[in-house]
Amino acid sequence: MSIYSLTIRAEIANFSTIDFQGVDNMLQALEPATIAQDDSETLSENVFRRIQAAIVKGEIAPGSKISEPELARTYGISRGPLREAIHRLEGQRLLVRVPHVGARVVSLSHAELIELYEIRESLEGMACRLAAERMSDEDIAELRQVLETHERDEAFQAGVGYYQQEGDFDFHYKIIQGSGNRTLTQMLCGELYQLVRMYRIQFSATPNRPHQAFAEHHRILDAIADRDGELAELLMRRHIGASKRNIARHYQDGAQQTATPRGES
Repeated sequence: MSIYSLTIRAEIANFSTIDFQGVDNMLQALEPATIAQDDSETLSENVFRRIQAAIVKGEIAPGSKISEPELARTYGISRGPLREAIHRLEGQRLLVRVPHVGARVVSLSHAELIELYEIRESLEGMACRLAAERMSDEDIAELRQVLETHERDEAFQAGVGYYQQEGDFDFHYKIIQGSGNRTLTQMLCGELYQLVRMYRIQFSATPNRPHQAFAEHHRILDAIADRDGELAELLMRRHIGASKRNIARHYQDGAQQTATPRGES
């Protein structure tokens, strides 16, 4: 048992009514979250990464209220490092402050989401053109390997989702990095990146969309490999435009279902 566990047991040892089996179960649940981290990571960094992943993957639903006491218990962390992590998540636009309520997981409206994709359409199109002009042959070979990894993904093969790992395993991320434009990279791979990933994951399971997106990715890659920046930009804009239309259809279908009286189809 860790020093963390022994300390807590010592603090409660004077209370004869404590259920020590229950305490042991609680400690076992907390200990991995508390001590299972790389030496290079601070407590705040560790919990930041875990909450970030939970939000992006939808494990913490959009619009959910963030309870500091609950998160502190869940992750076995004190309020100080937790608040630092929450502040960073606000900087990534994954959390928003609501007056008199506190922090909530972001939940973009239809209009806000379309605006986000309009930004992507323009900026990622530019990044794709620059990548076609600036990526090395080795970079392009690595980008092709990323698509090969995506093609082997079980969810993709089943047609129920698209490979959604981040960073160097992300086709869009690699292209943006390959643009060689630091300001563009900071915007798309920094400030907006996790927010975009959150909604890419949310809409990736739309029927037929995973295989359509994969085919679009291959055409983009071929244009980059041919050093055709103009075509690469056009294909990326079309690709993100298709995703934008997919989102619009999703909201339209939801509105129609809401408006349909019970018993009608």
